[in-house]
Parts: sequence; structure tokens; C-alpha cells
Amino acid sequence: MRSVGVEEELLLVDPDSGEPVAASDAALAAADRRAGQHGRDSAKDHRFEEELQKEQVEFATEPVTEMGRLQEEITRCRGEAARHADSAGARVVALATSPLAVEPSLSDGTRYRWLGEQFGVTAQEQLTCGCHVHVSVDSDEEGVAVLDRMRPWLAVLTAMSANSPFWQGQDTGYGSYRSRVWNRWPSAGPVEIFGSADRYHEQVTAMVETGVLRDEGMIYFDARLSASYPTVEIRVADVCLDASGPVLLAALARALVETSARAWQDGIPPDRIGAGLLRLASWRAGRSGLDGPLLHPETMRETPAADAVRALYRHVREALVDHGDDDLVREGIARLLEQGNGARTQRRLLEEEGSLSRVVSRCADLTTSG
Repeated sequence: MRSVGVEEELLLVDPDSGEPVAASDAALAAADRRAGQHGRDSAKDHRFEEELQKEQVEFATEPVTEMGRLQEEITRCRGEAARHADSAGARVVALATSPLAVEPSLSDGTRYRWLGEQFGVTAQEQLTCGCHVHVSVDSDEEGVAVLDRMRPWLAVLTAMSANSPFWQGQDTGYGSYRSRVWNRWPSAGPVEIFGSADRYHEQVTAMVETGVLRDEGMIYFDARLSASYPTVEIRVADVCLDASGPVLLAALARALVETSARAWQDGIPPDRIGAGLLRLASWRAGRSGLDGPLLHPETMRETPAADAVRALYRHVREALVDHGDDDLVREGIARLLEQGNGARTQRRLLEEEGSLSRVVSRCADLTTSG
């Protein structure tokens, strides 16, 4: 069975105001100290890393094969992140953008300075938190075959995870405004069909050699081959408010990888949908979330969001059954369609609380509630 790992980025916020605070250095120092107390070698032995801005922190789970284990990993990591943030006088919150106005602070180091100089306001304003799902593949050739075949379905994952309706103190009208901010990067978004691992690597090399990108780490495709692990990395999702959200995404992502790999093995070619149409599907998913129409992955025509989600489920159901994840995904989809995603929750909380600061506080509680 294919292993799955999840990377989550979390905001660091002031416990009283809910405004983002530049506390990542102190939070990571706390993580180092705790690792040392357990006889481990500081940063190499915990799961936390700095990100582009000092107002956020990232963790990565261990790779697992069972979704119950993944739920435990995510809950544990979120709890540890909360303790590290508390040591730094902050709270962690799983929001993909800050509801409150913020002027982010670029992290230290040569790489981040280069990004700030090269990309200007794009880098300076890029305070967004995503959820990346890694699914193991047997080879680069299989991985690229999977990338080619999963392209039409990725926007549905964006809509399901949408958790960023607010930006700089205003309602954007989007479910996932993070996805729009993220796509300012010149290497981000949907891509054309590669056809082979050689063509994929040739394209990546050519992009880096332009000088626009610093290195392969800036290949920000919606899904890519990981440069560090034998995995396909799916990068389209907002960080989810509740810890069950990334588990649902991971189960669907693994099933999507497996379904795509089986199609390749059976000689079924990828759908010849151009990147232009996929960009429209991505925009539609970011705009609507689950509260408006999406583009159906098979027809590229508008359809109710619930129909697109159910189409994804039908597309991968055989793999879900084989993995033992069918009940988890069916129940998770039913709950999501009934209760809504993080964007709907944030808007509901604003109606209840009347204050974006209170929205952040309530969401911080939900982040670590398990």
C-alpha cells in the first residue's frame, strides 16, 4: 500500500488580538529545546521548520499507510506546534490566510533575501498556509504518469479544502483566496501533459536555467515530483481548520494517485485538457469553494460543487475500497457537504462573533481540538 505524508503550514498569532506575530524563531527554538530534553539533536530530530514568513511555521508528519495513524500524527504535531508557539507567546491557527491585516516579515537567510529581492511584493505579501500531501510512487516514470492523469481532478481538492475567505481584514468573496495569492508565483499552477519522466526533468531544468527561479524547490506546480522523497506531492489545498480535513484529503489523494497509476498500467492515456482550461477550473474552485459552481473534471462545464465532489469520489472509489478508506471518505464527504469547509466556518463565526479577532481565537481552538 502506498504511504502518505502531510505537510501543514500554520499561522502564528497574538493570543489576544489574533493578529499574526513574527514568532517563528522563538517557536522553533522551543522545539529545539524540547528535542534536546528528549536526548535528540535539536532541529534534525523534530518535525518543524521555518517558512517564508516569520508569522508561520511548518510541520511534516511521518509517512504512514493507515489513515487512523495519520490522524494521530496530525493531531500530535498540531499539539506540539501549539506548545512551541505558547513558549514564544503566540498561538497556532490553521487558517490559510490571516483574516486580520498584516505586514509579514520575511524569514532570515540567503534564500529568503533572494526571494524578496527577485519577486518584490509577491514575496513580501506571501503569507499563506497550505497543506501538501505526499504519496509514494515506485519510480519517476510512474510519478509523471500519475501527474499527467490527475490534472483535471486537483481543483476539486482546492474547493473541498477552501479555508481563506478573508484577506487584510476584508471578505474577498473567495473560498480559497490563498490559491489566488499563491498563483502569483511564475512557476505555480496547472501544467501541460509531460508524457515521460525525461520530459518532466527537461522542463524543470529549463525553467531553473532561465534564472527566474532559484532552484528546483521553486517548481510550484499544482502537483510535482518531490525533490526529496520518492513521492508525488499534491500542493493545491488550503491548510484545513479541523484535523480531520487533511486526513480526508490524504485518503482522496492516495486513491487519486493509485487510480492514475492503474490507468497508466492499463494503457489508458491522460485526458487532453489544456492548462488554460485547468487554470479556469482552479480559479473557479478558489472563488466558489463549496458554496458555488465548480467546473466538472470530466466536461469542464459548470456543475454544482457537490456533483464535482461526488464525481471525484466515483472516479477513485475502487482504490478507496482496496485501501480500506471507503467508509472514511464517504462519511467525510457527507459531513463536509453538510457542514461546509473552513471558509464557510469562518464566515459563520464572523456572524456569530461580530469580530475577526474572535474568529481567529475560535479557529485556534478548533485547530488543536483533535
